[in-house]
Parts: sequence; structure tokens; C-alpha cells
Amino acid sequence: MNRSLSHFQDAFAGALYDADAASPLLASLLAQPGFAVYRNNVVKACIDALQANFPSVERLVGTDWFRAAAAIYVRRQAPSEARLLHYGHDFPTFLDGFEPARELPYLANVARLDRLWTETHAAADQPGIDVLALASLAPEALGRLTLPLRAAVRWHWFANQPAYTIWRCNREAVDLPLELDWSGEGALLTRPEGAVLWWPLGPGGCAFLDACAASQTLDAAAQHALDAQPSLDFMQLLGDLIAAGAFAAIDVAIH
Repeated sequence: MNRSLSHFQDAFAGALYDADAASPLLASLLAQPGFAVYRNNVVKACIDALQANFPSVERLVGTDWFRAAAAIYVRRQAPSEARLLHYGHDFPTFLDGFEPARELPYLANVARLDRLWTETHAAADQPGIDVLALASLAPEALGRLTLPLRAAVRWHWFANQPAYTIWRCNREAVDLPLELDWSGEGALLTRPEGAVLWWPLGPGGCAFLDACAASQTLDAAAQHALDAQPSLDFMQLLGDLIAAGAFAAIDVAIH
């Protein structure tokens, strides 16, 4: 590509999101009424995408607050691709440092859960584990097994915040409990049958999935889970994760 053309394209894209910082080369273009209309349409499309991608955040703060914050974010972070489904990957980090959100310390984590929902929704389809084949393994073989996670599985532990409960209630458009236990919570999101589902997940469950994602054996991953949560009923956890569709298909014949 011609360097001058590439430079113009970069300057044009930059002017769409921040006219005040636009290159002097675009002065005549910026003076055209049509450019302002086009720029406003582009920015509005980005704000609309953020509103669609972070519905729980919007419900917490209200539409006007959300769109005002989103407009600031759009000026700082233009989309990197035409498809806006994934736009806002660092919007939670933006909210972490956004002064008007300081009184809502859980807001960024609610945004992170909205983001995990999008990732789960958009992930590739993948067959789940064969429970009967898994049950046929001898105990020693089962302990050496590594359990791969399906592409649509997401999880996160939020220390010292009931972020999952706040997110779930807003995602489901229901009222928060009158008495909210202000302690750490974890979340699990899966998509076993085409629809995104979510559950609470304790520190042991999150540690176990971290270990599985790192390709550790079932024995080692179980130990990580119990270290994180000594009171954990590990077999109950494993059964719940299998039922939730967390694990991908494996060839048990090689174990």
C-alpha cells in the first residue's frame, strides 16, 4: 500500500474518534458537514455495541450514565475490527480507572462477567466429555487423566466482592437480595446446548479449573482445589462441572 495513502487512512480513522486530535492534513475534510454526520454515526454505533455487550453494567448505572461513559471510552479505544460483537474487551479495565465509577467498586467486575458471557456465547462449538467412558477408567488411570475444557467455558474468582450475585441479578433483571454478603464469589459460564448458562463457583472450583486449563492431571488439579478450599466436596464439584458441560471430549483409550 502507498505510504501516503496508509497515512491518510490512519489519520481519517483517528479523526472519526477524536476530531480535536485530527491531523491538519484533514482540515478541509473536517470542515465538511457530511463528515460530522458520518463521525457521529460511527461513534453512535460503537456506543450502541458497548450497550449491547455490557447490559448488566447499563442496568446498574442507567442508560444515560452508561452512554456518557461509553462515549469517553470510544474516543480512547477505537474498534480493532468491523465486527462489534467483541468490542470493549478492555472496557472493564477502563471502568477500574474511571473516576465517576469510584463509588461502585464492583462495577468493573460486573463488566468482566458481561465480557465472559460474550466470550462464552461466541466460542466455537465443541463436543463434551463421554461420561460413561470416563467412568470405565480404573482409579489410577483416572488420576493421571488431564481434563481439557471446552472452548466456551469461562470462570473467574472475585476476591472480597459478591460480583457474581450483583451481575446475575442484573443480567436476569431481578432485585438484589436485601442483605448481600460482602465476600468473595466465583462464577462459571458454559454453553453446553447452545445457550449460555451460569452458576456460582467457589474458590476450590476456580482453582481446579485453573489447573485443568494448565493441563495438570486430575490428581494434581484436585489437590489445588482442596488447597484453595479445604472443606470442598471434590466429587460433588467434579460431578457438577461435568453436568454443566465444562469438559471437552477426550480419547480415554490412550489413558
